[in-house]
Amino acid sequence: MSDALPTLRARLDRFGVILSGLCLIHCVAGVFLVGVLGIGGGVLLDPDWHRWGLAFALVIGALTIGLGALRHGRFLPLMVGSTGLALMGGAVAVGHGTEEVVLTVIGVVLVAAAHVINIRTNACHS
Repeated sequence: MSDALPTLRARLDRFGVILSGLCLIHCVAGVFLVGVLGIGGGVLLDPDWHRWGLAFALVIGALTIGLGALRHGRFLPLMVGSTGLALMGGAVAVGHGTEEVVLTVIGVVLVAAAHVINIRTNACHS
């Protein structure tokens, strides 16, 4: 049972990286499809996507990066991930436009990086 929690955290970290990648794809696809082709705006630009994505990112980040920082005592993943989540929150607050895209892209890249750092840090302390 002692191996179950680190394994679950590692899987959730990997899921966090995948979720960040999906968010990035959604953002880039939204810009391309809506901005360039003029299609899909009603679905891709629905603010609920961003709210739900941010909620999932907060939960997964807290479970993996936060608990990982408490376990291994390294706070770099927590600082990087928190910065990314704050930028993603800012993207939700500013609404659609260039600012939203920039904040979201930087935010999800930082969150994904934080998960990768956390995975590597946890592996070194196992």
